[in-house]
Amino acid sequence: MKTIGLLGGMSWESTAIYYRAMNECVRDALGGHHSARILLHSVDFHDHEAMQRAGDWAGIARALGAAGHGLKLAGADFLVLATNTMHKLATEIEAKSGLDLLHIADPTGEALRNAGHRRVALIGTRFTMEHDFYRHRLRDRHGLSVLVPDDDERAQVHSIIYDELCQGVVRESSRVAYEAILGRLRERGAECAIMGCTEITMLLDPRTSPLPLFDTTRLHAEAAVRRAIGSRQ
Repeated sequence: MKTIGLLGGMSWESTAIYYRAMNECVRDALGGHHSARILLHSVDFHDHEAMQRAGDWAGIARALGAAGHGLKLAGADFLVLATNTMHKLATEIEAKSGLDLLHIADPTGEALRNAGHRRVALIGTRFTMEHDFYRHRLRDRHGLSVLVPDDDERAQVHSIIYDELCQGVVRESSRVAYEAILGRLRERGAECAIMGCTEITMLLDPRTSPLPLFDTTRLHAEAAVRRAIGSRQ
């Protein structure tokens, strides 16, 4: 089994979900007392969130690249970045770390295509919804048309992530607000919705969502485990 290098802490709430999901997937695949081989570097998100607000993406790339290189030196075979937003820096982090990075948008795009979807809604941080690193990868590599909420809705989605979910706060009023936004995206032609922030899985419930939900955290964790156990030693 290969060793997964997990870059986490952005936020630790969702990193805990990654850790559990990876171990569940290994247990289900291999049985017995098997669990995932994981090396985790968990950052202090306060520092990275401040750099995000300042627009210092180069500083974040240096920090995460160095952390990834540390995981390589410790014995990680490949890298999993436990956040959607920081995939804005995937190329830089991969180069600085010296490890191949499993991009979160790829297992997501594959799952969407396999389910027969072509016109999809994307909710996440402002960076994920507005910058092109995520939407364009889904379009160019997976043939998907991506819809995002309008500006006021994007601000609301972003605020709930940073002010609530990243701090472990889950409010019913925020779930209702997200479902209303998804309902309007459905009216615009979306066939399903990507939970494009790893914390959103804490909030939305597939049983009440106006659109079928695709959980990037779970899809990413499952893909990492498939890669880890695909060449067992």
